Amino acid sequence: MSEIFTERSEAEEAKAAEGTEVEPEQEGTAPPHAPGRRRSRTVLVATAVVVVAAVAAVGALGLGGGGDEGPAAPPRAGSTVAVTKATLVERTKVDGELGYGPEIPLPVKATGTVTWLPEPGTTAERGDTLLRVDDRPVVLLYGTLPMYRELGMRAPDGGTRTEARTAPPSAPPQPQPQQPPQPQPLRGMDVLQFESNLAALGYTGFTVDEEFTAGTERAVKRWQKALGLPETGRVGLGDVVYASGRIRLGLPGVRLGAAAGDNALGYTGTTRKVVVDASAQEASWAVRGAGVTVGLPDGTPVKGEVAAIGRQATAPEGGGEQPPTVPVTITVADQRSLGRLESGPVSVEYVGRKRENVLAVPVAALVALAEGGHGLETEDGRFVTARTGLFADGMVEVSGPALHPGLKVRIPQ
Repeated sequence: MSEIFTERSEAEEAKAAEGTEVEPEQEGTAPPHAPGRRRSRTVLVATAVVVVAAVAAVGALGLGGGGDEGPAAPPRAGSTVAVTKATLVERTKVDGELGYGPEIPLPVKATGTVTWLPEPGTTAERGDTLLRVDDRPVVLLYGTLPMYRELGMRAPDGGTRTEARTAPPSAPPQPQPQQPPQPQPLRGMDVLQFESNLAALGYTGFTVDEEFTAGTERAVKRWQKALGLPETGRVGLGDVVYASGRIRLGLPGVRLGAAAGDNALGYTGTTRKVVVDASAQEASWAVRGAGVTVGLPDGTPVKGEVAAIGRQATAPEGGGEQPPTVPVTITVADQRSLGRLESGPVSVEYVGRKRENVLAVPVAALVALAEGGHGLETEDGRFVTARTGLFADGMVEVSGPALHPGLKVRIPQ
């Protein structure tokens, strides 16, 4: 009997290979360990595994289930992260330019021929010579009031008036001696400003006030002697130039031998700063005192602070669709952190929006749901709806009824 069964099994296998239908066997006639049966079961099991994998893949795409929680699916391989509470800060980078700011013309009042000019980039302070005109030094002093007149003792309008004495009729009238005119002190705020500088340079012997007295005149003569000037005791209109403090001299506006004038020499401050041409539509971040981060060309971050915001918007050169811009000036308190770099392009990073104490997950954890929107896959294979908010630093703000701190979600692979 066993030999007959073996031959029938081999025949059935041959017919199955040729695609011919095999008649079903009678119940109880199939041997318990037929080789052909084992192969058929293997094919069926493999087919079932493929179907399960396909279902899992459909679930991963969010197909099926439009509520806050989707149907559970077999967990897939991949890392998981926890939903956390965090503070998200949106940071934006814009281009800026490091330098000393725009040059301003020095108000040079001296007239004559320029006979000496300083090197560009020279730092000048109180008492230094800015340039020479007709070989006379033009000296820097500190102050906000410009030089608008000559300083010195004021000459009187006339001699002192004297009354005639009554003489006897027989005696001829005698001429009265005339007193020499006495110079009068010059008064004004410009005198106070000049005397403050003179005293700061070490030339004293007078009271620092609004009167140019004989004591001031003597101090001026000593100062003129040190400068190699004629000791007149008077300060000419073009002898000094006032600035608010130390300055950095820029490129001269004239050449040696040319006539002096207001544009003979430009200057800037001595402190390096950054200027950003910010979009007028997106300049809400530029608030005086707001902190920013300046990125140097070598990648070094430096702390900065918004110091000034321009009030006039400027259209971009050449027109186009670019929005108007306003200049934003950023100061750097620690000038040493800038190294030896004096000018060049830099980046400025500022804080835009900020969301505190919100639920957040890595952006990579978001999945797109078939019904629209975003969702998160839980550790056990369910998909929950997640409404997104602020994106910042690789994280995203999420919210939804099924979300809570500590919930484990999967990062798709």
